[in-house]
Amino acid sequence: MLDFLMNNLGTIIVLLIVAAVVFCIVFQSVRKRRKGQSSCSSCGCGCSGCASASICHPPKK
Repeated sequence: MLDFLMNNLGTIIVLLIVAAVVFCIVFQSVRKRRKGQSSCSSCGCGCSGCASASICHPPKK
């Protein structure tokens, strides 16, 4: 078992870094969604002054 870990240490470290980055992206997306911000806005400031707000958030019927 220890030989396996030592032989694949670089791969394991890269995997952990990639997993941490993906976790952070998902966590931020969930946090924005709970705050009511759009995940499709590229600027991150909401849709109050955006010309494409009606495309991202069509009027509710």
